[in-house]
Amino acid sequence: MIQKECVAMILAGGQGSRLCPLTEETAKPAVGFGGKYLIIDFTLSNCVNSGIDTVGVLTQYRHFSLHEHLGDGRPWGLDKQRGGLRILPPYQKNGESCWYKGTANAIYQNKHFIDRYAPRYVLILSGDHIYRMDYSKMLSAHKKNNAVCTVATIMVPLSEAGRFGICNTREDGSIYEFEEKPKVPKNNQASMGIYIFNIDTLYRYLDIDEADPHSANDFGRNVIPNLLYCGERLYAYPFLGYWKDVGTIQSLWEANMELLQKVPGMNLWDSHSPIGSRGRVCPPQWIGNRAKIENSLVSEGCVVNGEVIGSVLSRGVTVEEGATVSCSVLLEGVHVGRGAAVYDAIVDCDTKVPEFTQVGRPQAGKENLTVMDGAEAHGSERLVVI
Repeated sequence: MIQKECVAMILAGGQGSRLCPLTEETAKPAVGFGGKYLIIDFTLSNCVNSGIDTVGVLTQYRHFSLHEHLGDGRPWGLDKQRGGLRILPPYQKNGESCWYKGTANAIYQNKHFIDRYAPRYVLILSGDHIYRMDYSKMLSAHKKNNAVCTVATIMVPLSEAGRFGICNTREDGSIYEFEEKPKVPKNNQASMGIYIFNIDTLYRYLDIDEADPHSANDFGRNVIPNLLYCGERLYAYPFLGYWKDVGTIQSLWEANMELLQKVPGMNLWDSHSPIGSRGRVCPPQWIGNRAKIENSLVSEGCVVNGEVIGSVLSRGVTVEEGATVSCSVLLEGVHVGRGAAVYDAIVDCDTKVPEFTQVGRPQAGKENLTVMDGAEAHGSERLVVI
């Protein structure tokens, strides 16, 4: 048996319906971000940069592209025989797939993977958040507090607190109440969906949850409240860095725009804690002599002969002469035709914006954010206005 102090489990099987149409053909953690990465790259890189080298990725919905991206874990240094990265689709039983019923059930079904490493602690993560975090510091706090479970928290605007699980804590950081998406939140200390459990506590409460026919099998709705009900020692771990739940079109666009602002805590160019990813090899960018680029991220393989302002261009994007791209996110292979204009939009992979076509409106603001998917590349245009 290979023993590890801490094993990480990344929940990456969600449907991501709020990110449609970007998630019609791919899993939410496999959506592009920052011109070069997929969303899940950040969580995986956080694990490696925190010294955690044994990671299970629990997949389910539209998992093919995600599996292809993850491979054997080599881009993150997780191609190891003693640990490394393992893809964990729903457990096969009697020839049938038992779909994950919730976040807690997903971990429950994969106890056999955790047992291979006999860890003292299990780190549970989500694969659809953008942030840089050293989990080893959270683990140290967990040990210091002699906690059985530690919940990473971040302060959010009180007006948005009702969208999160809210931790009500004492002065010493211990949690006395957990409210999942309360209508009237008592504070704005939100759960980040990051948990560290002692292994025996995790297993005991997963068994209890699985035996309850009325449970939604969810950590926030069921397991965490049950721990508190039974008087267990739970602590909050306040996180002061950058963190973004990119579960909606609006939040994904905002996170890309915030990259251009180089917000504190989100530095893609930090060589001490790099973000790993897998991608096809592309030639260098070509910037035409009539091109204009300001405050933008332009990935390899792009050809820019038009104007790109405050935008993020993924691999292989083409912006023809006379075209304008402003405050937008263009995913891989997008082609913006001559004289076309794209404003305040996310354009899905391989979409072709025809010549002299306008997508979005200049200075439209977030309430009019446009999403254009790849359907037009196959002959039919579909625009979704938020």
